[in-house]
Amino acid sequence: MTETARYPSLAGMPVVISGGASGIGESLVRLFAAQGAKVGFVDIADEAGKALAEELTAAGQTVLFTLCDVTDTEAYQAAIAGFAAAHGDTLALINNAAHDQRHDWSEVTPAYWDERMAVNLKHAFFAIQAVAPGMIKAGRGSIINTGSISWMIMTSKIPVYETAKAATHGLTRSMARELGKSGIRVNTLVPGWVMTERQITHWLNAKGEAEIEANQPLAGRVMPEDVARMALFLAADDSKMISAQQFVVDGGWANA
Repeated sequence: MTETARYPSLAGMPVVISGGASGIGESLVRLFAAQGAKVGFVDIADEAGKALAEELTAAGQTVLFTLCDVTDTEAYQAAIAGFAAAHGDTLALINNAAHDQRHDWSEVTPAYWDERMAVNLKHAFFAIQAVAPGMIKAGRGSIINTGSISWMIMTSKIPVYETAKAATHGLTRSMARELGKSGIRVNTLVPGWVMTERQITHWLNAKGEAEIEANQPLAGRVMPEDVARMALFLAADDSKMISAQQFVVDGGWANA
């Protein structure tokens, strides 16, 4: 991994990250902790979450993990309150948790729809609801909602996921208006096809490699840390006058 820029304003900043035990989330936790931020993260992967927190804490960084399913709104908001008690009121929230489970549109049930919306969209709103009072009190803060280029490039077999991710842009725009006068920025971070362990294991094959080569203008592959670096900028004071925007990290693939 190449050296990451330093953002002095992130030192000591209380940060909350959902889905932080693996993939893009793990890179977010690692990079924010390396900046000196006070990181609280949740995940349903207990063993991986504990191991990551223990590793970074042993390295002298401030990291706290709470086992939590973000679809349990009460438990998630309680976890966020726990991070605030330990680290101070959250000043940067990264709504990262999501799951791109493949599905056939003709077989989607109302229950499946609700469950997918809960894991890909609903938790982001209620996390914002939980952190906003502290940000309003501080007169500053950054909320980063994670989108996806999937709906922009019309990826098949994930229509409910794509609907949730497209809606994320509406959430960003509406909450940027609601919270902006309190000094709170809200933006969407939009990853392309990121080479996480899950993507490599489940979806990346010869056909996928060919698709990337045909559609991604930049050489190479988008890695989790490429997305996390953009999140650092959006959380830092360097982006203090940027809000209601989307930032695509996809090697140039999507026509956003």
